[in-house]
Amino acid sequence: MADRPTPTVTGLLAELHAYRVQTMNPAALQANIDQRRLLEETADRDAFVQPGDVVEPFALPEVLGGTVDLDQLLTAGPVVLLFFRFAGCPACNISLRHYQQELYPALAGLGATLVAISPQVPDKLAAIKNRYGFLFPVASDTGSALGRRFGITFSPTPEAQARALAKGADLGAELGTGDNWELPMPAVVVIGSDRVVRFADVHPDWLVRTEADVVIDAVRALVQVPA
Repeated sequence: MADRPTPTVTGLLAELHAYRVQTMNPAALQANIDQRRLLEETADRDAFVQPGDVVEPFALPEVLGGTVDLDQLLTAGPVVLLFFRFAGCPACNISLRHYQQELYPALAGLGATLVAISPQVPDKLAAIKNRYGFLFPVASDTGSALGRRFGITFSPTPEAQARALAKGADLGAELGTGDNWELPMPAVVVIGSDRVVRFADVHPDWLVRTEADVVIDAVRALVQVPA
């Protein structure tokens, strides 16, 4: 039997959307589509983190204890930051599980550290690391300070918030952030040992994520290891 092709994150998220088309309330599905389209249309792409930007040092709490310190991690090699929404986000669960299988091992082989980051508070965010036994750090960007510095955060519109609350979905409670519903757009940021961004990919639509092989190629070029 021929080997099955390696799944892509794009294909996996397309399956999620197809499942929603079959099972989701049509009005709720359309609201979800409209929210993602609005983000695509209104995102300030000029504000997004860019290659060549210098990243100031930062330290974030790791969800199971300890600290994710940029300068400390860079002593071992490049750092790959993977911004995602929160532990209960279906697209994030699918994507991070895929990255654990397809991205983390390759990055480790190249001497790079993968760090997943969400604004969700550590005691709630720990759920996704415990669920899948991720071997990479998962860090809490408390108050979205780092995401805001990278220009990749957004808040749902008042209309979207009202719809969510009417269904009993309180994102602030989910995040542990109260009235603050600020989230990062899914993003991958590759940082070299000089704290300079070498690769950045940001997706306003949270059902679009960066493919693992694209990130691997960016890191391989940075450490000058041939394919």
